[in-house]
Amino acid sequence: MSRPVFRFAPSPNGALHLGHALSALTGFELAQRCGGRFLVRIEDIDTNRARPEYVQGIFDDLTWLGIDWEEPVLTQSEHFPDYLAAAEKLRSLGVLYPCFATRNEIVAAADRGRLDPEGALVYPGLWRERSAEDVERERARGQPFALRIDMQRAINLVRCKLGRAALSFTEFDSKGALRIVEADPARWGDILVLRKEMPASYFLAVVIDDARQGITHVTRGMDLYAATDAQRVLQVLLDLPQPIYHHHKLILDAAGHKLSKSRGDTSLAHLRSEGASPAHIRRLLGLP
Repeated sequence: MSRPVFRFAPSPNGALHLGHALSALTGFELAQRCGGRFLVRIEDIDTNRARPEYVQGIFDDLTWLGIDWEEPVLTQSEHFPDYLAAAEKLRSLGVLYPCFATRNEIVAAADRGRLDPEGALVYPGLWRERSAEDVERERARGQPFALRIDMQRAINLVRCKLGRAALSFTEFDSKGALRIVEADPARWGDILVLRKEMPASYFLAVVIDDARQGITHVTRGMDLYAATDAQRVLQVLLDLPQPIYHHHKLILDAAGHKLSKSRGDTSLAHLRSEGASPAHIRRLLGLP
């Protein structure tokens, strides 16, 4: 049997905090425990926010924590043509459509609409059934557009490919026990596959790169648990292998919110500069 492959895949749009430390240490130590490999991936598809100094900061923090990883490190911005090729395959399956709607139009149409698992408004389908003439008119005007997946059509196609109604994924706990979880991708609505401002979305890039790197075990926080639903749809449609998943607890601040780079929560680099040791970080995380 081939060795299990784990990964830590941060975005270089800010400094790592305690939540990232827990994810990295969890994956690294599980890989060590089962004789597996541990990889790092830099998820920098948002080139407007990614910074070289944050990439270096990631490597510095991981080294300080005592984490080793294999080289070379995969950097997503070097693989944009692969995401476009995957989107073309989805388009050939008839599950993608262009969306010219602006953020304000989406918010207005989704007034008091349902929310996705991350608390954002579910896309209200403004361009799902628009005519080819409407699309060509907007293209001729040079209007930017995103590509969205018609989720219900995609789910129906997945059911045909699998030969069953239910879509699921496999979750494992820290002791390796497995359980099957039924996925509910419909709750995400018509997710973005290619964004207006970048040639990929998180949902698409992550499944392409997990397959590219041969990832067998995905370890990440519970905030991404529901994202697995939508990712499983893309894996089936693109004929990609299915990893098994471990979603660990979240590290919360005093107000009960998960830690966030965008809110400027205390970084590992700051804790280090204040004299914290890797052993102290482990105690803060509740690790032995």
